Amino acid sequence: MAKRLALAMAFVCLLFAHLAAGIAEQAGGSSRAAAPPLRIGPGDLLEVTMFESPDLSGRYRVDQNGDIEVLLIGHLHVAGLTANQAAAAIAQGYVKEQILEPAGAHATVFIAEYASQGITVSGEVKTPGVYPALGIRKLNDVIVAAGGVTQLASSRVMITRKDDPQHPITVEYNPEALKPVITDIQIFPGDSVLVPRAGIVYVVGDVQKSGGFVLDGRNQLTVEEALALAGGGSHSPNLRHVQLVRTLDDGRKEAVTIPVDRILKGKAPDVALKDGDIVYVPQNNMREVTIQAINDMVGIGSGLILYRATTY
Repeated sequence: MAKRLALAMAFVCLLFAHLAAGIAEQAGGSSRAAAPPLRIGPGDLLEVTMFESPDLSGRYRVDQNGDIEVLLIGHLHVAGLTANQAAAAIAQGYVKEQILEPAGAHATVFIAEYASQGITVSGEVKTPGVYPALGIRKLNDVIVAAGGVTQLASSRVMITRKDDPQHPITVEYNPEALKPVITDIQIFPGDSVLVPRAGIVYVVGDVQKSGGFVLDGRNQLTVEEALALAGGGSHSPNLRHVQLVRTLDDGRKEAVTIPVDRILKGKAPDVALKDGDIVYVPQNNMREVTIQAINDMVGIGSGLILYRATTY
């Protein structure tokens, strides 16, 4: 008897455990970020369907005051309402005007065009613009809709929430990394996504790979690291007189000689580079060239290749 009672109690405990797990799973699923209901705004286009009275159905553009001119009812303020709330207001309007009986006043509203609830995507994407926010949209969905990022895109994307514009958030997004970094974050109606331009450091002269190195959101790159990315010297580099050209805050450019040969031997400190810096490696039979000449090497029409200095 005692054994049967123990087995029965164990079965009951197991049943409760399964029930609890199911409830927890449902709770977890419901806690996932769901797209908030889209609210109607000026400029939106509404499709109203009256099931029992199709003659009263129609399409209405929300005016700048947030109103629509409903057939036989007149002005109705719908800005700030969800589609369901607007449908209920229209149905109530027909009942109030004694045009329809309560039992026959059933309306649905579909927001055919969004003029105020789209997601703005700007910066280093191929097709900046405002994109519809229907359904649940993830960051990757939005960026793909904008054509994907350009070659100059930073790996750190800025998201500004419509409800909290003073506190933008920054997330990692780098689909081109060795191990792609694609943050699974939801973008809500009215949010803005900015893909900033990444920092670029140029390495030119007697190196294996002259070009610009896109920093992928990296905070810092040194002269030694930049030369390594460029494949090192090509033929007979003069590492004693490597020149660094930097644009100052006032727009002027200055050139500084960097003793890379001493840096490589650990006898001199490495130098941190900034966005827009140019590292020029002369040949042994050359010591220095003018700043203008170095600047012209990375000018428009130079045909320099851009590389991504991937750090992931």
